[in-house]
Amino acid sequence: MSLRSLILIALTLTHFQAAAWSQNGHRIIGKIADNHLTADTRNAIAPLLQGDKLAEVTTWADEMRSNPEPFWQKESGKWHYINIASADEFKPHHYHLSATDGEVTDIYAGILKATAVLKSANTSLKDKQFYFRFLTHLVGDIHQPMHAGRSEDWGGNKIKVKFFGKETNLHSLWDKGLVESENLSYSEFAEFIDTNDAKLISIYLASEPKDWVLESFHLAQGLYDIGNGEFKYHYVYEQMPVIKQRLLQGGIRLAGLLNHIFDESAHAKAVTK
Repeated sequence: MSLRSLILIALTLTHFQAAAWSQNGHRIIGKIADNHLTADTRNAIAPLLQGDKLAEVTTWADEMRSNPEPFWQKESGKWHYINIASADEFKPHHYHLSATDGEVTDIYAGILKATAVLKSANTSLKDKQFYFRFLTHLVGDIHQPMHAGRSEDWGGNKIKVKFFGKETNLHSLWDKGLVESENLSYSEFAEFIDTNDAKLISIYLASEPKDWVLESFHLAQGLYDIGNGEFKYHYVYEQMPVIKQRLLQGGIRLAGLLNHIFDESAHAKAVTK
């Protein structure tokens, strides 16, 4: 096999693994997060948004995958997912990252690295803009269960299924198919599922990125039981509550993480609307 063919295969694998929530999915999370930021956080992230809305920048890390630079073609893919064979295999304490060192090996490492960079007083504005945009995306990605799927099937990308008769794969179904089946804009979807329930917000925030990884891992294990792989109304009925919960959790937790990074006075990590 030629070197060119091997490179193309490697790039294909990276792109398959890097696939994420649809644009609507990420923007739903960004819109919800925007509703729960403190005033100080809003002021702090204004230079990082560069005139964009939070919902807009959540898709940046996917949009940049077409950039021909080596980082985007060879390195960035692994930032979007994590593959673990069992819950016991995931060892969060093995990750040692700071704002100035540490390799990003998977999505959990990416979230830790981005958080450290953004909290550091020594980080340049350019680097903060980069890691801020990536962080808003990664928090969304880790709430998509198949981003903690199995390595052998590329997080469900190699598992063929049908959704209302149309061929797709298990990963894509969870990235896009189920979200888009609601026929809502991202702002409508966010408005419908967002919450002002302080108790529920508190429950969602009583967690850390390592918990989000394990939540998605455990959810993914059940999703691999696809039966005959023919999904219609029953699957939507069964799984849409999970989709809505993960999108809401992603939004609330993104707000909580940003408030934690940028607003030292915030008693709660996310605020009610």
